[in-house]
Amino acid sequence: MGTISTLHQVSFNYESNFLTDIKVYPPADNLDLSAKISLLEKQTNFVFDQVSAAIITISNPIKVCGYIIDASAQQPLLGATITGTSAYAVSDENGYFELVLKSSKELLTIRYIGFKTIERQVKFFNSGQCDPINMLEQQELINAVLIEGYLVKGIDKNKDWSTSIDYSKFTLLPGLIESDVLQTVQALPSILSVDETVSNINIRGGTNDQNLMLWDGIKMYQTGHFFGLISSFNPHMTQVATVINNGTDVALTDGVSGTINMQTEQKIDSKFGGIFGLNFLNAELFSNIPIGKKSSLQVASRKSLDELVRTPTYDVYFDRVTQDTEAQENVAEVTSSNQEFNFYDTSLRWLYNPTDKDFLRLNFILISNELSFNETVAEDSILRIRQSNVAQNSMAVGFDYKRQWNDRLSSTLNIYNSDYKLQAQNADVLAMQLFLQKNSVSETNIKFENVYSQDLWQFKLGYSFIETEVINLNDIDLPRYVRRDEEIVREHGAFTQAWYTNANRDFSVRAGVRANYITKFEKLILEPRLSVRKAIGDHLELEVLGEFKHQNTSQIVNFQNDFLGIEKRRWQLTDNDSIPIIESKQASMGLIYKNDGWLLDVHAYYKTVDGITTQSQSFTTKYEFEKEKGNYDAYGFELLFRKKLNKISSWLSYSYLNNAYTFATLKEIEFPNNFDITHSITLGSTYSNKDWDISAGVNYRTGKPTSIPVSENEVMNDVINFDRANNNRIQDYLRLDASAIYKFRISDSFNSEIGASVWNISNRENTINNYFKINEDDRVDQFSRFSLGLTTNAVVRIYF
Repeated sequence: MGTISTLHQVSFNYESNFLTDIKVYPPADNLDLSAKISLLEKQTNFVFDQVSAAIITISNPIKVCGYIIDASAQQPLLGATITGTSAYAVSDENGYFELVLKSSKELLTIRYIGFKTIERQVKFFNSGQCDPINMLEQQELINAVLIEGYLVKGIDKNKDWSTSIDYSKFTLLPGLIESDVLQTVQALPSILSVDETVSNINIRGGTNDQNLMLWDGIKMYQTGHFFGLISSFNPHMTQVATVINNGTDVALTDGVSGTINMQTEQKIDSKFGGIFGLNFLNAELFSNIPIGKKSSLQVASRKSLDELVRTPTYDVYFDRVTQDTEAQENVAEVTSSNQEFNFYDTSLRWLYNPTDKDFLRLNFILISNELSFNETVAEDSILRIRQSNVAQNSMAVGFDYKRQWNDRLSSTLNIYNSDYKLQAQNADVLAMQLFLQKNSVSETNIKFENVYSQDLWQFKLGYSFIETEVINLNDIDLPRYVRRDEEIVREHGAFTQAWYTNANRDFSVRAGVRANYITKFEKLILEPRLSVRKAIGDHLELEVLGEFKHQNTSQIVNFQNDFLGIEKRRWQLTDNDSIPIIESKQASMGLIYKNDGWLLDVHAYYKTVDGITTQSQSFTTKYEFEKEKGNYDAYGFELLFRKKLNKISSWLSYSYLNNAYTFATLKEIEFPNNFDITHSITLGSTYSNKDWDISAGVNYRTGKPTSIPVSENEVMNDVINFDRANNNRIQDYLRLDASAIYKFRISDSFNSEIGASVWNISNRENTINNYFKINEDDRVDQFSRFSLGLTTNAVVRIYF
């Protein structure tokens, strides 16, 4: 050491007894200083740190180890990167890492995508003690929670003014034993279904086709099984559903009434696990399969039980779907028999983190509903049998790539293709005729966006391209008639947005604009969006929201017996003339009070939607066969009152709506909207602990508007003579529900739960629609469609 000190004019600092009994081979004199130090490090395993040009310290290497843990879930994080100046490590399936460093002053950086980066000097770690290191999720502005347990645990109000449902934390709602995504959202104020189906959800008086349904960024044109009675999205694959009814982020387009954005888990799960479940409608299977340390695969599937056993619950659902259709009641000479119905869905998700800054996701979903039945007629003692069937299918694939360039800048690329097909083959055994109908949608989307955060600001800039193709086919074999309509619309979109939140987090404003250009019509549509939130003291929050939106697709009903009457609606594209581009403007203001388990949320809103057609509004009485265009104006307010007391959460929600059409070319220019549900009330309560979830509630709403024939003058010129449009209402809707789930452990490797539900406990016959027909005596008969009666269900699940 002395020789090196003399030759290179440096001094070595170390403890007096540090080099006792240490022997080394002296390096050659002709080597430079760094080469000599390197040789000494290899022979001694000591750390030589040149702190200045003339001073070198000698110390033992420092071992750092620990367990990287998700602070929220308290689960290990596989694949976290731990980087120092002189060493590098990756956490294993237990979150464990260890590495040897040269200096206690080295800066150790711990990264895991979706979590806040940790930067800490080595001296602040307990050397040699492998302590847990908790990482916090990256709380972007869009994900910050304003109110936890908005209704029950798992339903939260976010600071971007949306409402999210986290099914990994979700407890229970009345009448449900499944985390049915589209049933659950109907517990929120101003969201309901006038015909009690998940395929016809009405947000603030809008029609279902005015909702943007996203599954991991993929637009879905089919949302229900049993032709709308249950959600087609597997609840074990879908982790979070976010509902946006105003103030939409500029990255989203379409959905003039609202957006329901369903998302799967965003983090890689390093543990193998699965769920098997069985209820009175279907069997289900879900599995998480880790692939190495940086990837995982999730597969989920559901299959109906009709081919194995038909339960009473299944019969109730089947009768509800086929009510007043050819599958159930045919003309007098024809008998319908051998009704077979089945559904299934399969979804797949692959996650891959090649580095701590890159995140890839691949999604696939397949949905199918199929119904078939025989139509039989007897002629001259000979039975003639033909089969009719209807099928509704969707297949979609999506790819997402996110690059976290640094703590401030990220880029995301989203690509998807979504295909939907509805097909019916109607065999008319009397006329020896076959009628084929098809409706298909194919949509491709590419979206690229950048998000930059600095201090109190977040900026977003992006571009999207959407191509949508819709095909409608009507094919009759006798007499031969074929009509095939194919439309394609391409749209470019550019968007920018700024979001400011002050240092106290009690004021934020998000403003942006989206520019859309439809190439076919050479039409430019500008859509400003604005959202403002201000906290007033510790307990009050004020919000103001506004947006312009548009959409190019809508659903129409040509005839009530389209697709055998099982599914009447078909998708169509705008032609910018008889089928206009639908455009909306909406503004709302809200006030939220929260304190000591009490919550009061009040919102008032006004919405105008232009470009609708009579065919898209589900008329079943007057104006059923008209093809006119117009608009509607809706205004109202919604109120939610909730109280948490220990393990009980109780709530009362109320919605008021005034919703009116304007059709300049119809006899009545202005009249009530078909979805004008003036008053809607929901009362519910849920009790939850580690073993039990129990819930009960009641739903009430005023009946929807309808038209009725003129009394004593019901028929005129061989057609029904209706009174003023929608001057009457069907009966009010009332439903009581209850459900319960019991959770227990089978063994160290298996957990289980069993549950039961009762829908419409009072077995009330709720009318959901009516229509009229002229009978053989030239008089008018009234017919009605009814909701589900008393319906029970039960479930058993095993978690492994």
